[in-house]
Amino acid sequence: MESLESDPARAALTRLSSYWWLWLASGIAWIVISVVVLQFDQASVTTVGIIIGLMFLGFSLQQFTLAALGDRLNWLFAIFGVLYLAAAGICFISPEGTFAAIADILGFLFVLVGIFWIIEAFMSVEVNELWWLSLIAGTLMVILGFYAGGAFFIEKAFVLLVFAGIWALLTGITDIMRAFQIRRLGKLV
Repeated sequence: MESLESDPARAALTRLSSYWWLWLASGIAWIVISVVVLQFDQASVTTVGIIIGLMFLGFSLQQFTLAALGDRLNWLFAIFGVLYLAAAGICFISPEGTFAAIADILGFLFVLVGIFWIIEAFMSVEVNELWWLSLIAGTLMVILGFYAGGAFFIEKAFVLLVFAGIWALLTGITDIMRAFQIRRLGKLV
């Protein structure tokens, strides 16, 4: 029987699985953000812009972490990290002036995220028994993206809050599911 030290892949998986709680913490944070965003009824445009900028920043950091830790498709995680970072910068520079535009940006990003989740679902069919969750979430994100991009100006303020909340909620649920899958993987190794 091989020892853990003699198999670098097994040692790397064991090390990675010890950080399963990071995905859990990230998922809980995204769910908290979704609750905060979905509770706004008369919040200021500035506050909403900053919270959405923080969401983009957090998701960007998550993507850069995945790019650094992954062994394949690192460039894809890095590209998404750059896109989310750019969106965060726009939100922080002028939250009031970009409020209406954020709905359009969200539409574009929802479509990109949805496509990414769909690709990820099909790539993980053999190793992830919950691959269908990513497929459903990705499909919903693509639909939401097209809807957000085509909404009328008056609706955009409400659309922005609802879709940002839904996006954060779906991201949180997905991260929590990943946390427990990574934890289980560590126990199997």
